[in-house]
Amino acid sequence: MTSKEIINKTIDFVKETLINAEGGHDWFHILRVYNNALLIAKKEKVDVFTVSLSALLHDIADSKFHNGDETVGPDKARQFLFNINVDSKVIEHVVKIIENISFKGGNEAQKFQSAELDVVQDADRLDAIGAIGIARCFNYGGFKNRALYNPEIKPNLRMTKEEYKSSNAPTINHFYEKLLLLKNKMNTATGKKIALERHKYMEQFLEQFYAEWEGRK
Repeated sequence: MTSKEIINKTIDFVKETLINAEGGHDWFHILRVYNNALLIAKKEKVDVFTVSLSALLHDIADSKFHNGDETVGPDKARQFLFNINVDSKVIEHVVKIIENISFKGGNEAQKFQSAELDVVQDADRLDAIGAIGIARCFNYGGFKNRALYNPEIKPNLRMTKEEYKSSNAPTINHFYEKLLLLKNKMNTATGKKIALERHKYMEQFLEQFYAEWEGRK
């Protein structure tokens, strides 16, 4: 099977698996991350095949939707790639990327490094900021029935990983606990450049949000 055929099979698998997924973690999220990853990879010395598979499979079973179990996604990706006879070294690299891509809160150290992870991680983080990031943030907040904003509940920047995963804070708090932090966590030059513009857009949104909340505009 050629690399292109493997990518096409992976696309079909992801589309089918995520057909009923929450709107911020559905096939279109995967497609945006995939496209972002290919864009960033153009200026990086990486294996594009590994980048492509990792981007397509990075959220095949997000732990948020599996009772916090972080092993489901990597295991599902490994089994799928094994079944279509992908080289074992590629499989293990893809699995390592999936295991280490997420922002986990709690200042937890990343346990694996590779240029391919840098690319896919930037691509995923770009989809969490800017206009799309704002839309996804409120979509997930609605999915979890969270308040939009409560001035009495302040953002918590010192959460442990467990506290971060179990937080039910208002959606606006998530901007401070994750989204506004991502600009300074980008790995690649392309990722940093795009993130800067998206970060500014989020800052403008928050200014407008507070003005409307307080009746100043």
